[in-house]
Amino acid sequence: MIEMRFGPQVCGDLAAGSTREWLVPDGRGGYAMGTVSGLRTRRYHGLLVVAGETPAIRRMGLVGLDPAVTLPSGARVRLGAHDWSSGDVDPRGFELLEQFALVDGVPRWRWRIGDVVIEREIAMAYGRSCVAVVHRLVSGGPVRLDLAAACTWRDAHGERRADGPTPRMEPAAGGAVIEGAFRLTGPDWTPAGQWWLGVRHREEAARGLNPDEDLWYAGRFAGALDRPGDTVSVLAWADDLTDHPPAASALVEAARRRNRDVVAAAKPADPVAAALALAADAFVVRTANGPDVVAGYPWFGAWSRDTMTSYEGLFLRTNRGDEGRELLRAYAATLSEGMLANTADTGRVEYNTVDATLWFLHAVNRHVTVTGDTDLGDELLPALHAVVEAHLAGTRYGIAVDPADGLLTQGGPPEVALTWMDARVYGVPVTPRTGKPVEVNALWVNGLAGLAELTELVGRDGTALWGLHTKATTAFRKRFPAPVGWLHDVVDAPAPAYPLGGAPHHDDDLLRPNQLLAWSLPYAPLDPDEATLRRITAGLFTPLGPRSLSPDSPGFVGRHRGGPAERDGAYHQGTVWPWLIGPLVDAHRRAGLPTDDLLVGLEGHLGEYGLGSVSETADGLAPHGATGCPFQAWSVAELLRVRQAG
Repeated sequence: MIEMRFGPQVCGDLAAGSTREWLVPDGRGGYAMGTVSGLRTRRYHGLLVVAGETPAIRRMGLVGLDPAVTLPSGARVRLGAHDWSSGDVDPRGFELLEQFALVDGVPRWRWRIGDVVIEREIAMAYGRSCVAVVHRLVSGGPVRLDLAAACTWRDAHGERRADGPTPRMEPAAGGAVIEGAFRLTGPDWTPAGQWWLGVRHREEAARGLNPDEDLWYAGRFAGALDRPGDTVSVLAWADDLTDHPPAASALVEAARRRNRDVVAAAKPADPVAAALALAADAFVVRTANGPDVVAGYPWFGAWSRDTMTSYEGLFLRTNRGDEGRELLRAYAATLSEGMLANTADTGRVEYNTVDATLWFLHAVNRHVTVTGDTDLGDELLPALHAVVEAHLAGTRYGIAVDPADGLLTQGGPPEVALTWMDARVYGVPVTPRTGKPVEVNALWVNGLAGLAELTELVGRDGTALWGLHTKATTAFRKRFPAPVGWLHDVVDAPAPAYPLGGAPHHDDDLLRPNQLLAWSLPYAPLDPDEATLRRITAGLFTPLGPRSLSPDSPGFVGRHRGGPAERDGAYHQGTVWPWLIGPLVDAHRRAGLPTDDLLVGLEGHLGEYGLGSVSETADGLAPHGATGCPFQAWSVAELLRVRQAG
C-alpha cells in the first residue's frame, strides 16, 4: 500500500494545504486535480478534465461538487472552499478537515463536525473520461448531504465568463447533460442554472495570468446518510453519454486495484520506488495512435524530447517494455529528413529540435539492451541509419555534421531555439546555443556507438559508424574541455558582436549542467574526472537537482516567478531542473563518487508539491520552492531510473 497522510495542521492551513496538489489521471491525458485543502488555485483544477484527439487538447467540464451537510439539529455546514475576486475565501470547509490521505493513488478527505465524520474519495475510470466521487458517512448521523455541481465547458487553458453564452443544460436520467459534452448523474437531482461570479485562481495570479472566471451552478444532488457506511455518489463522464459507467464505489475500488497492480508489476525495491512507479503511470497514456507520454500535468501534452528522455525510466524501469516497443515504432514512423516529429501542444506536428532524435537513438538502444528485443532493433535499423545519413548530409535548421571534426552543429533563424533550453521571450531565444552544444554532441557520440553496436548485434557491418564515432569522440575531447576547469557549454558559437552565421566564433564556458551528459551516457565521450565533477556539483547542485546556470554566472536568475516573460527569462538561467538528477548521479557513479545523499531532497519532495510526484522546476535560490508543472514526466522518470540503476 502506498500512503501519504496530512492532518489538520496542513489541511486547515491554506498556505500549506493549497500548495500541495493531487492528481488522478484517466489514462488518456485527461484528469481530476486539486489541492489538499479543496481550494481550486489553478484554472486547471477540476473533477472532469477531458482529453481530446491529443493529450494537449483538453477541456474543463465538471469543476467541483461543493458539499454541504445538514445536521440533526438543522444546522447547515458547508464543506467546500472557494477563492473570490473580492479577496474572500468562502466557504472555509478546509477548517473542518481532520485528514487528507492519498492511498494507492486515490485521494480521500475526512471532515469532522463534532461527532459527524464524512469522507470523500475520487477516482477515474481508466481509459475513459469518467470520474466517480463517493461520499461516505464514517461516524455520527443521520445527516443530509447536498452537492452543488459547478460546471463549465471551456479550453483548459482559458476561462469562461457570464457575459458570454449561458451553458446549455438538458435533463437526463438522474441528472443533466452540459453543453452536449458531458453528463452528470447522482441522487435527487435538482436543476438550478445560475452564474457564480468572480471565482479566483491564486496560482494563475502568481503566474501573471488572468486569475478570474465565472462558474455555472448547474444544480445539486442530495442524499441521506443515516448510518455509518451509507454513501452519496456522483458520476460524470464525456464521450458516449449513453454508455452509463459502473457504480461510483465500484470505480473507486477498481482504480485502487489497478494502481496496486501497476506498482506490483514494476517490482519496486522500497516504498519510494513504489511511489515513483505509480507516479510514472500517470504519464503513460493511450491515444488513438497508441501509447504516448504526457510531458507534464496540468498543461503539457506530448513532446518527443521529453518522451525519449523519459523512456527508460517510464517504460523499462517499470516493466512496460511491450508498451514501449509500440511507442518506439510509432515515433519511428514520424521521422522526416532524419528528424523526429515534435508533437507540439499547438496541435501541429513540428520538426524543431536538434536533440529529440538523438534521444530517440538512445531510447531504442536502451530498449534493446535492457529487454533483449533484437527484433525491434532489426526492424528500426534502416530508419536509424537514415537518421545518421541525414545528419551527415545536413537537415533542417542548419543541423549537420561538420566534416572538419565530425561534431554536430545547429543554426537556423535567430528566433529558433533547438535544444532543450528553448525558452523565448517575445520571440527571442533566451539561450539560443547556436553552434555545437555540449549535450547534443555527447548524445551524437553516444548515438553513433549505440547504433554501431546494434548494427553488429544483428549481424551487419558497423565499421563506418565506428569510424564516425571515433572522429567525433576525438574532436569532442579536444574541443570541449575549457580552461576554467569544466566543459564549454557550446563551441563554435557566433560571437555576440556578429550576426547569426557570422564570424568569428567563440566558445561559451558558462557553467551549465548540459555537460553532465559527456560523462553520464552509456557511450559517453569522456571518462569521468572527479575534480571536474566536484566543481560542477559545487556550482550547480541543490536538494532538488542541478541549476541550469551557476549563481556566479552573468545572467543568473534565482527565482522562477512572475509573469510569462519573467518566468521564461528565468527558465534556463538558474532555475533548478530535477530531471538533471539522472545525468548527475550517473556521472558521479562512473567517477566512483558517492550518490545516496544526492537523492535525499528529491525523495522528500514527493510530499511537498505534486503529491507522490516530482515537479518540473524549482527556484535556483533557497528554499528552492517548486515551480512549473507539479507533475513532470522526465523528473519522475530520471529519479526512478537512477534509483533503480543504483
